[in-house]
Amino acid sequence: MSILDWTYIIVGLTFALYIGIAIWTRAGSTKEFYVAGGGVSPLANGMATAADWMSAASFISMAGLISFMGYDGSVYLMGWTGGYVLLALLLAPYLRKFGKFTVPDFVGERYYSKTARLVAVVSAIFVSFTYVAGQMRGVGIVFSRYLEVDINTGVIIGMVIVLFYAVLGGMKGITYTQVAQYCVLIFAYMVPAIFISMQVTGNPIPQLGFGGNVADGTPLLEKLDGMLTELGFTAYTDGSKSMIDIFFITAALMVGTAGLPHVIVRFFTVPKVKDARKSAGYALVFIAILYTTAPAIGAFGIYNMINSTSEKEIAALPEWMNNWTKTGLIAIDDKNGDGKVQYVADKEANELTIDKDIMVLANPEVAELPNWVVGLVAAGALAAALSTAAGLLLVISTSISHDLLKKSIMPNITEKNELMAARVAASVAVIVAGYFGINPPGFVAQVVAFAFGLAASSFFPIIIMGIFSKRMNKEGAIAGMIAGLVFTTAYIVYFKFLAPDLNTAEHWWFGVSPEGVGTLGMLVNFGVSLLVSRFTPAPPAHIQDLIEDIRIPRGAGSAQVH
Repeated sequence: MSILDWTYIIVGLTFALYIGIAIWTRAGSTKEFYVAGGGVSPLANGMATAADWMSAASFISMAGLISFMGYDGSVYLMGWTGGYVLLALLLAPYLRKFGKFTVPDFVGERYYSKTARLVAVVSAIFVSFTYVAGQMRGVGIVFSRYLEVDINTGVIIGMVIVLFYAVLGGMKGITYTQVAQYCVLIFAYMVPAIFISMQVTGNPIPQLGFGGNVADGTPLLEKLDGMLTELGFTAYTDGSKSMIDIFFITAALMVGTAGLPHVIVRFFTVPKVKDARKSAGYALVFIAILYTTAPAIGAFGIYNMINSTSEKEIAALPEWMNNWTKTGLIAIDDKNGDGKVQYVADKEANELTIDKDIMVLANPEVAELPNWVVGLVAAGALAAALSTAAGLLLVISTSISHDLLKKSIMPNITEKNELMAARVAASVAVIVAGYFGINPPGFVAQVVAFAFGLAASSFFPIIIMGIFSKRMNKEGAIAGMIAGLVFTTAYIVYFKFLAPDLNTAEHWWFGVSPEGVGTLGMLVNFGVSLLVSRFTPAPPAHIQDLIEDIRIPRGAGSAQVH
């Protein structure tokens, strides 16, 4: 069967599974819609968290970035994985013990202020929309190639699917759908990785193949360094970013992970505090399977791509090049008229333009794997994008229905009307997300990196200080969130949109790029929060008692020494 046939079959079966789960687990109450009734097992929650977390950026873009950036792409691996350690140790158990539905709920209660809650709502919506734009774009890219429709049509198809199970099932439907999506995406990621590792290095374990030798006995990384430097690129194992920028980007991704509202809310879905720790541990293991494979896929991808395209006759290019050229994500421009593809670092002479987001998707075709593997990867990519999009859309809808309506504007709203409002908000959010998917502000992983910066500069400091500082008050929290968010947004907008010509290391503050500015924004948030809180009244006694209760387990210190 053809790639198109296999894709229709495998994607169709997985979509039927997701919709079936959504119908089976449809939410009947606000608690089920917001936190799946609080009864999800740690193992299931760990798988759902991993699927929620491993977005289109993880599945589609990360290996693509590593393919083209080499050493510099390691910031995504270190930052996104390290953030889960912060989550497991510093946030998950305490937030679960607090027992609220959303991050703005925690902020509003902890900082005894409707204003703080509203700022948190705006931050959650802002971060989530920035992030979801990348997911919908990823959905469009997959559909454009494998179902042979344009990217915009692909985004619309993805919107309809997400709308169905996010609006019907809420967190309950999303959780069990994400368990299925994790199984699909990890299988789809590992099968071609194992095949290609065997082809390139003879080792079936991609993580070991990455450090192994190619057919002529040369180490894969050494071979890649030689191939790329011959073409005029930087060696694969050398970095072009400064140490401070690497540090700030990694830190922004780490604390951004720990501050992402759609990830944090997952820890409200388990029955007990210890289950929150367990599910974070499970999630880290499930995530590590994909993340330790990504460098290998990136290396195999660029190695195969160079071998099959550079200095080849345009008329004799492999079939996969023609397939992807039709989507507009690969472009060939024979500038010197010699009938060959010249892939070089010089932009003026380079004749091959490749969208970074296609590397994982194109990998099976480049390696000439069976057609069913290509269809499987398409299903996995869709599972990754849709699972994260659903989680983000739920954050947006709950922020509006629970935090804005129930807790701020209409405190007497009935549960039935609140549930209806949540579903309407989710529907509107899907439409807005689709618009961003059709008109994205950048390629998938770059857009997502900005979302992490915004989460790092707005939520992380306020949550950490809310748990560990009894002196932090509402005035400090509000000022800190606003300062961090405004600073980070202004920095990104200025260098990326208003003055892109100045987006170079000599013009950045302290040599920190827009991708790493979330760490600076976090420091601004901490600084402003601490300063303002010192010159304003301390929190009331019942709030300080609440913090003690969150931090210290029940019964701690009650045992007598005999």
